[in-house]
Amino acid sequence: MTGPRPPGRGRRVGQPLGYPTRQCAPPQGARTGVRMTAKDGPRTEYGLAVTHLGEHRLIGYARLATEPQQAATVGFALHPAEWGKGLGTATVHLLCALGFDVLGMHRIWAARSPLNEASARTLLRAGMTEDGRIRDHVFVHGAWRDSITYSILEHEWTPMEGWDQQRQWVMPAGPGTERRTGPGRVARARA
Repeated sequence: MTGPRPPGRGRRVGQPLGYPTRQCAPPQGARTGVRMTAKDGPRTEYGLAVTHLGEHRLIGYARLATEPQQAATVGFALHPAEWGKGLGTATVHLLCALGFDVLGMHRIWAARSPLNEASARTLLRAGMTEDGRIRDHVFVHGAWRDSITYSILEHEWTPMEGWDQQRQWVMPAGPGTERRTGPGRVARARA
């Protein structure tokens, strides 16, 4: 049989975004893009390393990109060894805290592959609501693929249980400097 493969055939379910799930960070080109957007003013994209608190070993990657009308889209990828530990839900909560508490967003949304049921559970546990399906949303591995979308509004979001509201976000203000903003957990965003 020749031609494009049906979406999902021959790939792992957690592989919908165009880079392998066994990588816990995007390819070098994407990392370069994150560094470039970190210098933009006003900043519209935040690429964050996911680590265990107090450790420097990279276990995943998270991204928040702002849109007009006080909206943002979020996405994340975790190393498979970290799946099933609640870290995806915690990561989405941190992205929502960044979007709502620090950046003043009104709406945050995410999209997942229809085959990625683990992401569905993660987004729902994080408080998002399933909105619907975007047909032929992304072209991945030679074929068009639908996406299932989720969103949460500012008034619907509540911090995770045990959330430490006294800690501060730490965001880079420029090369070699940091600035503290709004309530939330400690997060170090590195360009």
